[in-house]
Order: sequence, then C-alpha cells, then structure tokens
Amino acid sequence: MKEDVGKVRTFALISHGGAGKTSLAEAILFDAGVTTRLGKVDEGNSVMDYEPEEIKRKATMSTAFNTAVWNKHQLNIIDTPGDFNFIADTKTSMQGADAAIVIIDAIDGVRVQTEKVWEFADEFEQPRLIFVSKMDRERADFFRTLEDVRNNFGKSCVALQIPIGAAESFQGLVDILTGKAFLFTQGDSGKMTVEAIPADLADRVGKFRDELIEGVAESSDELLEKYLDGQELTPEEIGSGL
Repeated sequence: MKEDVGKVRTFALISHGGAGKTSLAEAILFDAGVTTRLGKVDEGNSVMDYEPEEIKRKATMSTAFNTAVWNKHQLNIIDTPGDFNFIADTKTSMQGADAAIVIIDAIDGVRVQTEKVWEFADEFEQPRLIFVSKMDRERADFFRTLEDVRNNFGKSCVALQIPIGAAESFQGLVDILTGKAFLFTQGDSGKMTVEAIPADLADRVGKFRDELIEGVAESSDELLEKYLDGQELTPEEIGSGL
C-alpha cells in the first residue's frame, strides 16, 4: 500500500453486462506490468473473473478487486458485475470508490443498466469518466455513441479522445488535449506509436477541442472570465476544470 494517500486512486468499473469492464481491467493490469499476458474473458484466462462459474459463463458474477501502479500512483480497481441479478453487489461495491469509469460499448450505446449505475454514481456524488469500448467490432460508431451519451447524461459530457477508424479499420486514437495521434502496433503488446493527427480528422479534432475548452471554462467563474477575455487556459486549469 502506498503511504502517500494523495497518490491513491480507487475507482469502480461500471456498465451494463458484456460492455467490457473486465477486459478494461485486464488491459490496465497488463499495461501496468501486473500481468505478463493480456487476460481475456472469452478464453477463460482473466485474472479478474476467476470463479469457475464466471469462467463458464464468461461473465462477472461478483465484484473483483486488484491493484496496479502507474506514474507513481496506486490504482485500486473495483470490477463490478453488469448483470441486473447482481445489481445490489454493484451498488455496495461502488460505495468504496472515489470515482467511476462507465464503460459503454460503441455498438449498443447507453442501455437501461447503464442508466441505473449512472444513478448510483449520482447518489454517491462520484466523478465519472466514460470509456467507449468495442471500437474494433462490426457496426462500432464512436460518434453515434457520444451523441447517445449526451442525450442521456447531458451536453456537459465532452470527448477527451476520439478514435482513428472503426471496426476493421480501427487503428488508434487522437488525444484532444495534446493534439497527438496514437497508433496501435500489431498484436496485444499494448504499445503505440505517436504520430501527427491524420489530415482528415484535423477539423473534427479542432471542433472537439473547442467544446472541451468551453466546457472546462464553464466550470468556474474565474475560468469563464479568462476564457471570455480570449486568454488561453493552462493545462493545469484544464485538468482542474475537468
């Protein structure tokens, strides 16, 4: 356990069933070096879903916990069930989290269970990050999903990253804040290369950055005044505003 509590983050992964909570947890553990191979639910070798019935059903049936260290911060991961039959377990587990990552898949978008766990996060006053999963699947559409999110949870939901391609052509992402493109390497190495933003995405990235900065500015009177005066917000101000 890290002694500096200021560098400890405890977050719950929440969503409807099958959205990819456990797969995200496995990716975090792999990238952080906790595991030496990327565990996969479909192959029954996930370290988060280890109960025999979970392996058989390829689904999380009870909350699982794990820890990783990233950039000198301790990440306490709470992987909750997505099945409605285990909703009580999900709600109880969320009470021990500082924040929540809401996983929404790029095919089905917001579902009833998504709305339910969002209500729990509202109840516990938890900050949320939305992770759009399954971008490599057929019919995946990030921008449709983002619109669905905004229609259900408000226009204050802004994109921090947007994908490069979708389905079979999904090859990476663009970080809106840094203006950098990250392209995946082959296989499950988890490694990426940093590239310039593709020309066909430049205008779209600019639009999303404007939305992001405007949303951050509206988070406080001080930032809004600075924004309306035409001044650039610093990275620190953007971070605190988010």
